[in-house]
Amino acid sequence: MPINYTDLKNRRFEDVRQRYSARDTILYALGIGMGADPQDQHQLRYVFDSELRAMPTMAVVLGSPGFWMQLPETGLDWKNILHLDQELTLHQSLPASGEVVGKTTVEALVDKRASGAVLYTRCDVFDVATSALLATTRSGNLCRSDGHFEGGDTIDWTVHKLPNSPPDLQCDLPSTAQAALIYHLSGDDNPLHVDITYARQAGFERPMLHGLGTFGMAGHAALRTLCAYDPARLKKLRVRFSAPFYPGETLRTTFWTYGNGTAGFQCHSVQRGVMVINNGFVEYMQ
Repeated sequence: MPINYTDLKNRRFEDVRQRYSARDTILYALGIGMGADPQDQHQLRYVFDSELRAMPTMAVVLGSPGFWMQLPETGLDWKNILHLDQELTLHQSLPASGEVVGKTTVEALVDKRASGAVLYTRCDVFDVATSALLATTRSGNLCRSDGHFEGGDTIDWTVHKLPNSPPDLQCDLPSTAQAALIYHLSGDDNPLHVDITYARQAGFERPMLHGLGTFGMAGHAALRTLCAYDPARLKKLRVRFSAPFYPGETLRTTFWTYGNGTAGFQCHSVQRGVMVINNGFVEYMQ
């Protein structure tokens, strides 16, 4: 049965009010591999209570409605949904602990016909104490079995084109075999990432790291390589996912710097030689 474009486009989400603690902040950072080098004092600030900092990319798990596309009333085939695009804009630095409210809307639903449908959502995250807008996240999900519906939007994600020249900088970050198990404790309970039965039903050899987990690792690479681990300097991160990244692999991020506080990047699995993120774009304070 085709999905109902009007129902999905006009879907109303309850505001999600969420209190998070220093423990939650540390758990998120551990889930994306922060602290892998016990001698790195910069990483220690994100995984230890003393002078704790919040990873900027943690904004993508705050105030989220969760994996709502799994709900029967959406009409979506949730086992065949892949995270395609992700963008994060930081308006202010995240507190290491606090209370936020997330306001989610469906921005667009694009019919890709035989390729499926692309569902774009937006979430604005506000600080409850100050009412300040902390971050805006935008996501694109490819619903592989849900194309050929009646109606639809024509807008599409703007893809950042990378230069043909060799990259300027490189950053290698390891992940652990338990990375997805740790990351799912930050709120993403899609079993595709933790249960091999679901992963194989979706056509994957084994559970892969959550797209937002890989996004967080790319954010770590940008924070380390371009921002000297200062979270206030990272302003925007945008990616297109191109292949699964598996827990236990090393993520190699290569950057093209443009000299104006922006850079393009790609991410590869070192072990498999496979590009897992393409068309990456980052804005930062120099």
